[in-house]
Amino acid sequence: MQRTGRPGGPGEESEQEKLTRNFNELLQELRVTQTGVQILTGFLLTVPFSARFPMLDSLQRNAYLAILCGSVLATGLIVAPVAFHRLLFRQGERRWIVEAANTSARAGLLMLALTTAGVVWLVFDVVTSTATAHVFGAAALVFFLVLWAVVPWLGRSR
Repeated sequence: MQRTGRPGGPGEESEQEKLTRNFNELLQELRVTQTGVQILTGFLLTVPFSARFPMLDSLQRNAYLAILCGSVLATGLIVAPVAFHRLLFRQGERRWIVEAANTSARAGLLMLALTTAGVVWLVFDVVTSTATAHVFGAAALVFFLVLWAVVPWLGRSR
């Protein structure tokens, strides 16, 4: 890709080019998560219609509802950058779009981690015991925290 060479000499990106590149990179990253979170939400929407759902106790039903809400929030947050862009396209708001999309994507990933750990907790609670569910739900949450936050933070300090 050839640069215009405007601000600081040949080969340097202009502010608009940098913002466009940043937004395009963010959208590429979100394509992966959007599909996964939409499938998770779709699956969760079918759970109450399964034969075993009436056998859940009140804790499990409340956990299911919280997990479903988390999944819907994750979907909304991860898809929001597309809406931001569509509504503000060509209105000179590229910087705001990139910053808001980044914030929304980060919050969406947090909700996705919480929701997925919640799903792990619920499945283990239904299949094994509440104590085992606590262990594996917490392990899933720690896994996401380490992989999505600690590893990049350690890589950044290098």
